[in-house]
Amino acid sequence: MKVYLYNTMSRTVEEFKPITEGFVGLYGCGPTVYNYAHIGNLRTYIFEDTLKRVLRHAGYKVKHVMNITDVGHLTGDGDEGEDKMAKSARESGRSVWDIAKFYTDAFFRDYDSLNIIRPDVVCPATRHIQQMIDLIKRLEEGGHTYVAGGNVYFSIDTFPAYGRLARLNLDDLKSGARIDIDSNKRNPKDFVLWFTNSKFGEQAMMWDSPWGRGYPGWHIECSAMSMYYLGEQFDIHCGGIDAIPVHHTNEIAQSEAATGKKWVNYWMHGEFLLSDKGKMSKSSGEFLTMSVLKEHGYDPLDYRYFCLGATYRTQLQFSYQGMDSARTARLGLVERIASLGDSAASAADISEKGKAYMDQFDGFVCNDLATARGLSVLWNMLKDEGLSNAEKRYVVNYMDQVLGLKLSEVKASSQGPQDFPAEVLELVEKRAQAKKNKDWASADLFRNQIEELGYTVKDTPAGPSLQKKM
Repeated sequence: MKVYLYNTMSRTVEEFKPITEGFVGLYGCGPTVYNYAHIGNLRTYIFEDTLKRVLRHAGYKVKHVMNITDVGHLTGDGDEGEDKMAKSARESGRSVWDIAKFYTDAFFRDYDSLNIIRPDVVCPATRHIQQMIDLIKRLEEGGHTYVAGGNVYFSIDTFPAYGRLARLNLDDLKSGARIDIDSNKRNPKDFVLWFTNSKFGEQAMMWDSPWGRGYPGWHIECSAMSMYYLGEQFDIHCGGIDAIPVHHTNEIAQSEAATGKKWVNYWMHGEFLLSDKGKMSKSSGEFLTMSVLKEHGYDPLDYRYFCLGATYRTQLQFSYQGMDSARTARLGLVERIASLGDSAASAADISEKGKAYMDQFDGFVCNDLATARGLSVLWNMLKDEGLSNAEKRYVVNYMDQVLGLKLSEVKASSQGPQDFPAEVLELVEKRAQAKKNKDWASADLFRNQIEELGYTVKDTPAGPSLQKKM
């Protein structure tokens, strides 16, 4: 099964060809654990999970490596600002180590709730300081570094290809850059590989190094850890689109300067999630967490469905109306699948029509992860009366390997309308009428009364779905 992916480096969709047949080395930038991940961050991890699922679906063995930035990095990508971890620790009154553990655990709770497959390797930066020091020493031996003001800098002038991922013009950078951010830099775009205490004074997280006691720059960690676990050349590097102009650009420079060869073959980036105030970001203070969505009554899988309904390379506008639609659609899928029964056909019993749906689905998701079109194929298949229920169950399970919506776990419906008390059915009807009249307070009241009687009601495209609490 061929897979086609958009490569940010070439700005084109390319057929994926791995370095090693049947194997994919995949690295994704993980969180900086000084705060909760916002749902815009989580959109990127859903995209990366979909990529991994598609590659597995296509028959590849995938080794997925993700870093955890628990050293902290500065509030600006260009070495300016204060350390995010130290800032969070100061404001909360906890140690930086406690901050890192607390937000790492919170991140993975969100990660798991979205049914994202965990990476094969999760590598905290604090456990890989020696790998970073070793890489900086290689750069130093190659003449790519200099020491100024107690810090070790990478000199971009020693790497002529600097900026090709972001398509930066170095002459423009030199003529238009501000030079007062860090007077130690020979070139404004040079970046720090290792900080000593000369810049910010004593830090809680510091290590001995050949250049003095200090801590690593942000960019060096991804290069050092990805090469440690995946080798000096690997297949795919992922991240958010905001990492292109600085972080990923600097990663390429230091990695290829150290090894003298191409580092990564395919670069893939997820676009922004937008709120009504623009890009969702922690620095602005305007962001939503998964906990907030849960408080509004959404299942994390509703948000996964919301993200799958758009192309990962396009900006996605968040709204509660959009979340309502995603929830309704996902519950509609669950309702239809529950009505099919629990038995799935075997692969040998799938008809040509069923295979055609599977092939169509594969054609979409293997063409740069077109999950929205894949979902439309799933819906069309479920509505097709020419397929048996058991056959539909098989195809659902097949498609859910990529979608990750836990559709294969849906149990068959066991109750019919005749099983529900008249009192409960009357409340369901009153709630539906209240929602139609946009009387949300009454609708919530009727829903609460239904739940007090031992039932739950959910909205689906076919109307309210009523179930007895287990």
